[in-house]
Amino acid sequence: MMRTRESATHGEVVLDIRDLKVAFAAGDTAKLAVKGLDLQVKAGEVVALVGESGSGKSVTSLSTMGLLPPNAMVSGSVEVTGHQVIGLPEERMRKLRATEIAMVFQEPMTALNPVLTVEQQLTEALETHNLAFGQAARDRAISLLERVGIPDAAKRIKQYPHQFSGGQRQRIVIAMALTCEPKVIIADEPTTALDVTVQADVLDLLRELKDDLGVGILLITHNMGVVADMADRVSVMFMGDLVEEGTVQDILYRPQHPYTQALLAAVPRLTDVALTHDDEAGRLEAERVAAAAAADREVVLSAKNIAIDYKVKSGVFRAAEGVSFDVAAGETTALVGESGSGKSTVAKAVLGLLPTAEGELRVQGRDLARLKGKEAKLARRAIGVVFQDPAASLDPRFPIGDCIMEPMVVHKVGSKADRVARAKELLAAVKLPADVLNRYPHELSGGQKQRVGIARALVLDPTVLIADEPTSALDVSVQATVLEMLKEIQADFGFACLFVSHDLAVVDHLADNVVVMKRGQVVEQGPTEQVLHFPQEDYTKELLAAAPVPDPDAQKVRREARHRLLGMGAS
Repeated sequence: MMRTRESATHGEVVLDIRDLKVAFAAGDTAKLAVKGLDLQVKAGEVVALVGESGSGKSVTSLSTMGLLPPNAMVSGSVEVTGHQVIGLPEERMRKLRATEIAMVFQEPMTALNPVLTVEQQLTEALETHNLAFGQAARDRAISLLERVGIPDAAKRIKQYPHQFSGGQRQRIVIAMALTCEPKVIIADEPTTALDVTVQADVLDLLRELKDDLGVGILLITHNMGVVADMADRVSVMFMGDLVEEGTVQDILYRPQHPYTQALLAAVPRLTDVALTHDDEAGRLEAERVAAAAAADREVVLSAKNIAIDYKVKSGVFRAAEGVSFDVAAGETTALVGESGSGKSTVAKAVLGLLPTAEGELRVQGRDLARLKGKEAKLARRAIGVVFQDPAASLDPRFPIGDCIMEPMVVHKVGSKADRVARAKELLAAVKLPADVLNRYPHELSGGQKQRVGIARALVLDPTVLIADEPTSALDVSVQATVLEMLKEIQADFGFACLFVSHDLAVVDHLADNVVVMKRGQVVEQGPTEQVLHFPQEDYTKELLAAAPVPDPDAQKVRREARHRLLGMGAS
């Protein structure tokens, strides 16, 4: 039989942090990561804790869960529903987790056990905390999956995590957090790994849980659009200090601290989008400007009706079909769409990593599909690539200089002195000092690693650059710096850029043209001003409505427009 628990009264303080200090011992020294933090979360409200990497956000969340490593030295007070967490024995802390406080992690696939069914993972917490057993626990697990929007929950509960999509996995993680009816949920970057439409669905779900169950949510994020969409109050952290706090309107409309102002200034914004009306005059003007810009273009990458197949056990799966677009020198064309839309598949085909089943894919007039041996290798020299994860794309055993020069070694370009000179030239172009050549990847920040990735992509002077989500792993201010640098370098080097992204604000900032993909096909394409600001297709409008903006009032309008497009009604 399932035991029900009493929920917190709306407005009651469920998480109370007072003068929290956290330091980490490192040899004979200690690094102070959190410097006297005060923060409260009440039942039925969302408090957003924002700041860049290293600001102390995640250390604060781990403190509330009692999950800090052994070398952490903690002082101050952290109370969860009246229970003091600091100094609490592990056995008693384990009872608090799930029953009073639970956590939703950033990456759902690492938060779920791949060798256990969803049923086993959901019922484990209920049985561990003596809340339900057997069929009662299974029924509770099914109702939780239904609550978070998993279709056909009674059948799918027997499946494993890999059999669900990314958005469904995140919903399962939220269901796990709710198993024991906690009064506090810590949501640590819960939507970072998700597409904009799936992100919007997960945020809708969290909003429902807050309203219906009265759960207090501490939302940790660097996405100011998510803050505008979800938060009641905002706390801003910088280098371990709480530098500003207030209502979401106060922080996003009237920031006082220079760091908050700089953080908001760095956020790319997608505004003036015609979702709720048809701006015929604006659309015609955008078309006129686009036609004038298209008059003098040097096309270097051209795809005409390409199709791409994957071999699977049952035969062949067509991942993309009838895809056509072109990219000119000095221009950026963005491929956008949800996961599974085919955008990364198309990018891999351009790189020569996947064969095309139909159509023509030409770089500088040469059809890549028909080239063999030395000709194919020579054609691919003209294509550079910047990967999504800057840390994973650099070999940790090699100094930065070797990482940058590796393509020149592979293609036997230049002498050793020529290669070093080229590497130094490109480091200067990406605004890094020459002494970085002798440093190793682990000695650089995320933004510096991505700059190195861009330098390496340019080392053979490519005519086409493929950039696959190159800023999604970066903080907002670092992202802004890298995007501006990409624009400057493109102006200097004149390459054509194929930019793969799900961040439509970044696309609006960087791209000249946009290709919108859905289920392997192009649904809309054209100049950025036309496609992102005067969309014609409902799918494009849904993508745009799902992209959160750092403006609470505008975000509410956009959320209501999305619900109308989906037939959900305004909320």
